[in-house]
Amino acid sequence: MNRQWWHDKVAYQIYPKSFCDSNGDGIGDLPGIISRLDDLKDLGVDILWLSPIYCSPLADQGYDISDYYNIDPRFGTMEDMDRLLEEARKRNMYIIMDLVVNHCSDEHEWFKKACQDPDGEYGKYFYIRTVKDGKLPCNWRSYFGGPVWDKLPGHEDRYYLHVFHKKQPDLNWENPRLREEIYRMINWWLDKGLSGFRIDAIINIKKALPFHDYPADRPDGLCSIHNMLHEAKGVGDFLGEMRDKTFKPHQAFTVGEVFNEKPEELPDFIGENGYFSTMFDFAETIFGHSHNGWHECIDITPDDYRSCVFETQEKVKHIGFISNIIENHDEPRGVCRYIPEGELSDTAKKMLATLYFLVRGLPWIYQGQELGMENIPVSSIEEVDDISSLDSYKVSLAAGLTEAEALRLIEKNGRDNARTPYQWSSAPGAGFTTGTPWLRVNPNYKTINLEDEKKDPDSVYHYYKKLIALRKDPAWKETLVYGELVPWLADTHNVMAYTRESVEGKILVIANYQTGPRCLPLPAPAERVLLNNYETADLRGQEVFLQGYQVLVLALSPDSQT
Repeated sequence: MNRQWWHDKVAYQIYPKSFCDSNGDGIGDLPGIISRLDDLKDLGVDILWLSPIYCSPLADQGYDISDYYNIDPRFGTMEDMDRLLEEARKRNMYIIMDLVVNHCSDEHEWFKKACQDPDGEYGKYFYIRTVKDGKLPCNWRSYFGGPVWDKLPGHEDRYYLHVFHKKQPDLNWENPRLREEIYRMINWWLDKGLSGFRIDAIINIKKALPFHDYPADRPDGLCSIHNMLHEAKGVGDFLGEMRDKTFKPHQAFTVGEVFNEKPEELPDFIGENGYFSTMFDFAETIFGHSHNGWHECIDITPDDYRSCVFETQEKVKHIGFISNIIENHDEPRGVCRYIPEGELSDTAKKMLATLYFLVRGLPWIYQGQELGMENIPVSSIEEVDDISSLDSYKVSLAAGLTEAEALRLIEKNGRDNARTPYQWSSAPGAGFTTGTPWLRVNPNYKTINLEDEKKDPDSVYHYYKKLIALRKDPAWKETLVYGELVPWLADTHNVMAYTRESVEGKILVIANYQTGPRCLPLPAPAERVLLNNYETADLRGQEVFLQGYQVLVLALSPDSQT
């Protein structure tokens, strides 16, 4: 594997609407991000991914883009964006943006022109079909519920495809003119100084054509969109072309949001000449999910989490670098998902941080994760903004759940959990805004916030700083960045442990993933404790006694054999 500049970096996702509001309108903005660059640099962050800030009606919080070449006034101006790029460069930081090209907004000029003339040039930028007798071209269910087909504005007999929200018409990647428009836009941003992109929902750009039905899986007569994704072939042709015409000439850094990839396709996605530099590991994210709704999802256990991580590590170890996360803007807070209910604590949060952060690959932090931010309570559906949560609420009630049970599922799974404003301080509005925040602040901001955690050397925030510093430490960087990952005690209940091994040394990460203490064997005597989420480490030769949720990072004897 060829070594790349980004391998030893730490990446951080910003959800701009909820990060920092500079003008008191309740919405985060680019000047707010600029004002906090030093905080991020002090944490140890190198790469910043901004969720969409393009012009958008915000039907899906910016993932419905009406103008790819401009900044939405809610977030600032193009001058602000240029200043952000400049200020980031001064700090040796890299800015990447979301690339959302499976679909655009129904308010984009392309779609408006398609509505005016469905048979013209821009009509071919989308999937538009004539419908007779109300029979839709296929029975696929959109990701947000309901059919993927909606009536084309101004045309009673024409329908357009949208696999997400109805205000997000899918772009027809089969059309080479459409693809060239997209490539022109990508190169425009890269020429401006952007370092790359996170590529959104990209596996959806290839459809199984011609359109046809699959067996219905709910009383609505529709089927999961995943049936189509499983059948679709040839997405690599599009991705390879996009790489060669945009990313490769600019040596851009790219990270793909890829679901449903087939194991044999991994080298194509992230190998030496992959479509992307890296892609996110979603194995643990999708574990236990059900296409029937959140009411049929299965909670992930510590052993399940360990299995998901190790399986991914085994799949990619000779292929490329994976991107490791515990949360993002589309998921609940990781500490509430991967730590069993009732066992949440700062100690457990630090343990989880260590386990995911030190596996092989590029570690990503989602805003507020470094504080240990948690899910937000929901007492009424009126408090919910997330469109997927609103759909889940309807599905849950239709399945026979009570209102309280349906709301509880939103508390556990809803996307609002990650989108609540960043908790800068215990001041009103959590220091995020001087106005009224666009989405309510988590009530726990008075005890979980950056200002207070900076003052507490034992806080989750300072622990993340130690993790980042350890991965970048010249004495251990070779092993923690490039060393082979070897599972240890992989069949021991409620234990997650692994070594990172290179010619430079051998490091053991070992965690007691439960509340009760236990004694565990070591593969070799420990020479040094590199990190510990407790005050003391009880090492007993080739054994270690671990308290509940204790994790240790140990430098092992160089002559040891795992």
